[in-house]
Amino acid sequence: MTETAETEVPEEKTGAVKEFIEIVKTVAYALGIALVLRVLLFQPFTIPSASMEPNLYQGDYIIVSKFSYGWSKHSIPFSPPLFDGRILGKAPRRGDIVVFKLPRDPHVDYIKRLIGLPGDKVQVRGGVVYINGKILPRKEMPSALVDTGYGTIRAGRFEETNPEGRKYLTQDYGPDGESDNTGVYTVPEGCYFFMGDNRDNSLDSRFNPGVSPFKTGPGVCKWDYANDQYIGMQEGVGFVPAENLVGRAQLILLSWNADAHLFKPWTWFMDARPSRFFRVLK
Repeated sequence: MTETAETEVPEEKTGAVKEFIEIVKTVAYALGIALVLRVLLFQPFTIPSASMEPNLYQGDYIIVSKFSYGWSKHSIPFSPPLFDGRILGKAPRRGDIVVFKLPRDPHVDYIKRLIGLPGDKVQVRGGVVYINGKILPRKEMPSALVDTGYGTIRAGRFEETNPEGRKYLTQDYGPDGESDNTGVYTVPEGCYFFMGDNRDNSLDSRFNPGVSPFKTGPGVCKWDYANDQYIGMQEGVGFVPAENLVGRAQLILLSWNADAHLFKPWTWFMDARPSRFFRVLK
């Protein structure tokens, strides 16, 4: 005859396990809520380059509204191929500052200003933008000293007015840059034409998208390779499909100089640019 001994689990151990499970559940709930907010409402981005000066500077920390144009697969982290097109899609307004996925690599985010809508004919002559044969008026503003990475130069600044009457600043190093005289770009249906506000330091829709000419299907914008003869074969953005739009840049929340570093806490204060905090974008 054998006896079976029952062992009791100490109450302390049982309590610790339950507490750990509750912590895991709380963290999971918090991450789930954060993910929903990021997908549906707002997402933060950091500006990595000077292509949108003088309106956005490297080190600006911006907030992008995800609901402005509806939602696509690119609204979800890692852009899973769950569906094509947009849900509750809304057309962007010319002049919006938009975050979008790079057509040749949907894992890369770009930010530019919307210049051309579907069906528009866009051209740059002497650094001045024309849409459907009509010049975008611009007023000269005070120039500024700009560090280009290769030295400091004096850059021209202009207040440009688009056909809808929206005004914004642009920056220009002169009228003879490689992308200051282009062919005529006819924007395909379902696609958009973007430019950086720093007109001579932006690889944007003026440049070849680097997408195979044999690639077809939803979300592909046909490129006119004849335009490459004017500005060369350097890869840029090309036309951007509507489903690649991520959201509209709404606000500069915080801003730091390029020298600020995550692991150098003193730079969080010494390299902050408080004059740019909470600046609404237009």
